[in-house]
Amino acid sequence: MLSAEQTHLLAQGVLALLALAVLGFAAWDRRRWGYTRIQYVLYVLWRGYLHLVWCASVDRPVRLPPGQGAILIANHRSSVDPFFVQMTTPRVVHWMVAREFCQLPLAGWILREVMGCIPVSRAGIDTAATKMAIRLAQSGELIGMFPEGRINDTGEFLLPGRPGVALIALRAQVPVVPMFIFGAPYHGTVLSGFLSPARVRVRVGEPIDLSTYFGQEHDRRVLEELTLRFLKELARLGGCPQYQPRLAPRRWMPSAPAGSSTTASTGS
Repeated sequence: MLSAEQTHLLAQGVLALLALAVLGFAAWDRRRWGYTRIQYVLYVLWRGYLHLVWCASVDRPVRLPPGQGAILIANHRSSVDPFFVQMTTPRVVHWMVAREFCQLPLAGWILREVMGCIPVSRAGIDTAATKMAIRLAQSGELIGMFPEGRINDTGEFLLPGRPGVALIALRAQVPVVPMFIFGAPYHGTVLSGFLSPARVRVRVGEPIDLSTYFGQEHDRRVLEELTLRFLKELARLGGCPQYQPRLAPRRWMPSAPAGSSTTASTGS
């Protein structure tokens, strides 16, 4: 029989080994998916928040070979949609975010340095941001984009789409992975989504192979055809296969109302 002191020491040793095992797994898991230390801590905390506050679930993870770059797209109903998209993969997703948000003192540093976001101008094509997104996708990273370009706070199922997703995917020669977000919270402001309980579900589609279109990124008809295809797939995932998507006018650009999303889409 062990004495009380020996039992206490044994319990401490077991707890210490468990703590070391957890820390070791966390270090291995962080390096495996390419997170910085602060990114990994935030990733773990946000996973808990997603489940506790939004009861968020994913029907299945994104299916991509290791190291395969891609563009992840989704419908856009809430300022917190990027977090639901991030749930679908353990890899870092780089978002194209409106430049004015990336210039804020604290939030801007978090968006740029912690979350790895790409600052982009709302005024049409941002060449520097587009090139950065292309380079990241070509190097095997994941880029998050919303074809609608802004939060859909209308009664329409989907807003008219912009060709930025097709442009970047073709230039980077990577697939596009569609997904539909059900039940994302939004009550008119950016912060409202973070504070509103909800029951969110994400349905992930199969990667769309664009290899037959590679080299045709300068053909506007191809960009428009693919944009409509992406929106149609989003509608199908959202349970509305009969929906007929539309393209935004050429000179259209996302507006920036007080409750608009920080994310942006490029395209002309």
